[in-house]
Amino acid sequence: MQSKIAEKHSSLSQPKVEERFAEIDGARIRYLQAGSGPALILLHGLMGYSFSWRFNIPVLSRHFTVYAPDLLGTGFSDRPAQLDCRLCAVAERVLKFFQAIGVSTFDLLGTSHGGATAMMTASLCRQHPELHLRKLVLVAPVNPWSAHGRRLAPFIGSPLGSVLFLRSMNYMRWAFKYLLARLYGDPQRIRAGTLEGYAAPVLSIPGSFEYGVNIVRSWTEDLRQLEQTIPQLADIPTLLIWGSSDVAVYAQSAEQLRRHFKHCEVVVYPGVGHLPYEETPEQFNATLLEFLRRPLPEQQSSAR
Repeated sequence: MQSKIAEKHSSLSQPKVEERFAEIDGARIRYLQAGSGPALILLHGLMGYSFSWRFNIPVLSRHFTVYAPDLLGTGFSDRPAQLDCRLCAVAERVLKFFQAIGVSTFDLLGTSHGGATAMMTASLCRQHPELHLRKLVLVAPVNPWSAHGRRLAPFIGSPLGSVLFLRSMNYMRWAFKYLLARLYGDPQRIRAGTLEGYAAPVLSIPGSFEYGVNIVRSWTEDLRQLEQTIPQLADIPTLLIWGSSDVAVYAQSAEQLRRHFKHCEVVVYPGVGHLPYEETPEQFNATLLEFLRRPLPEQQSSAR
């Protein structure tokens, strides 16, 4: 009886996660919203969507109003024809998402390609005085100092490479499990339902792999532009989180990225892969909350 009462109390105290939709440039974007308090935006990686944050939203939403969009072209959002997938265009749509949901002051977290998008979005925010980015969290972000993908991405984005990739993905769905395991430092940590969750929109909505191909078509130029942009972000309090066993974006690039920020911390989890928010979510949530709830650098100075 006591265990049932405790279970009921726990479910009642858990903030409700709501599925919502907004319109951007005539297309419908799906997002999850939960909690109350300061706004926290979560940007998923290249082939992810809001599902990526399933172990984080329940905890984070006790302290923040959490918004987790499926960026256009991914998840259960629309896949508009001729969608501009250059990094700057993706970041501009993130700004339009802020406007659509009525958010002006926020913390921003991005992972993998979403991390690159978050950095470009932070740069664009400087052109909008009505927007106030408090803190930036980058989880294994795609960056100019990680060599991984520099040759493969342009090939996949080429006319021949894109045809070969799209055809192989349609006939090699058995490889999804292997590809997911590669992103974990310890595949034994993959929880039940993970593969099915990531596969759901890919298998049910056409255009998911095409979005990925369109992203990598401008990979080289996007990294070049990002390298020029990052120094503009120096004053933003920033947290870098990596797994030491990340085979997608090398953890060695964290130090080179850190040097461009005045107030930046680096946390590396030993033996963890590219998805620390779902491989070791308890540790990840604790690290994130400790950083986000800490006073801003100027507030710490004035308190002394």
